[in-house]
Amino acid sequence: MKFDKLKQRLRQDRPKITINLEIPEDVLKDLQEIAPKLGFSNYQALIRAYIGQGLRVDLEKLDNDSISSLIDSLRKHGVTDDIIAAAVADTKQS
Repeated sequence: MKFDKLKQRLRQDRPKITINLEIPEDVLKDLQEIAPKLGFSNYQALIRAYIGQGLRVDLEKLDNDSISSLIDSLRKHGVTDDIIAAAVADTKQS
């Protein structure tokens, strides 16, 4: 994930929306039990952390899948690996 996008996601003043979510009672009890052991103030904070963590993993994976597809396409169009490597290195410096 790009640094600027990650920085935006860490802002505390982002607009929020309340949702209702049904989860099994035993799962809720487990969340309530482990949240303080993991340093969270409550189980809702732990749930938000789990969602954020999973979302970041999936976004990164999808971003990498897009890059892989682009690299494959560039190779099919005759772009050399040296040029592709240089371009990828340039994007990581941005």
